[in-house]
Amino acid sequence: MISVDEALEQLRGLAQPLDIETVPLRDAAGRVLAKTVTTARQQPPFAASAMDGYAINFSEFIAGKTLRVIGESAAGARFEGKIFEGEAVRIFTGAPLPTGADWVVIQEDISRISNQITIRETSESKPHIRPAGADFEIGQTLEAPQILTPQLVALLASMNIAEVPVTRRPDVALISTGTELVMPGETPGPDQIIASNTFGLKAMLEQLGATVRLIPIAHDTLPALNTAFDLARRADLIITIGGASVGDHDLVADVAETLGMERSFYKVAMRPGKPLMAGKLGHSAMIGLPGNPVSAMVCGTVFVQPIVRAMLGLGFAAAPQLDATLAADLPANGPRTHYMRAAVQDGKITAFDRQDSALLSVLAQANALLIRAPNDPARTAGEAVKYVAL
Repeated sequence: MISVDEALEQLRGLAQPLDIETVPLRDAAGRVLAKTVTTARQQPPFAASAMDGYAINFSEFIAGKTLRVIGESAAGARFEGKIFEGEAVRIFTGAPLPTGADWVVIQEDISRISNQITIRETSESKPHIRPAGADFEIGQTLEAPQILTPQLVALLASMNIAEVPVTRRPDVALISTGTELVMPGETPGPDQIIASNTFGLKAMLEQLGATVRLIPIAHDTLPALNTAFDLARRADLIITIGGASVGDHDLVADVAETLGMERSFYKVAMRPGKPLMAGKLGHSAMIGLPGNPVSAMVCGTVFVQPIVRAMLGLGFAAAPQLDATLAADLPANGPRTHYMRAAVQDGKITAFDRQDSALLSVLAQANALLIRAPNDPARTAGEAVKYVAL
């Protein structure tokens, strides 16, 4: 049995960034930018008005000054001439600034009669002009890797980048094992339960950016497990749920090894989640998760998420540990790292009383996993502790 840190180090070697593909910008949101991109244009491409008003030369920005309006500049339809002394051009927001102008008087600060404007007394001290390249210059880069948020997609569009190099989404195959399992919506027999882990993990990994396939539930028989592995064999990551312990009906490890799995480790000194297995099966990374619902979800947070992020090119890193203050006393911890379901509010963390690894209702209320080190002594309210956010 190895420590959590040792298990994470072993898993680091199982996860490599996947290949790069190019997608249309319209499909890039949420993907991971795989190569740094560079813009060949500046934004704005010309000096532009930031307000509706009149383009003039600053030397004539004088209260009481009267100027003749000689034309109009609108977005997409610039004024082609040049402004000389005593002249102004009607201009609208986003329109190119005419040659000879270096100031925009907002329309609220003028009086207009026919084609003449008179500048009113004003406290304005800004030119209301967006200089060429004020947003970004030619040659500006968007660095990789990073997740493409809606804001970054908008920036790429402004940079005139229509196709984006992104990391391929990891193909993850989820295999729930157990004769006792049926799918949600089915009618379970008297000795059966609903398969829940698969759906929680699918939601978790899709949120990270993976493509997740649900393999049909594999009963606790060699033919059923062989069929499930055959269906999953082309996946980048194969995750089995249940069947990885040492009971008479726990056959996953034996079948995987028969198929050629190179095991990295088996059993981790943690709770919940001790019967955890990992290795390599052909070109696929493989993780065998415990069957208890909370154990599977906790191990998904602690171990599976770092692998998926690494495959996406974001680097392998354990879930960030945050700081909080205990809201209530805690007894001493046992010999395994304990990830306690907890709630954090206003910087204070409270561990739930019930920590059984089968209680999904408790996990559903939690927004944190309070981390207790092996043999951690009793803690009192007010002490600082570490947690992982859910």
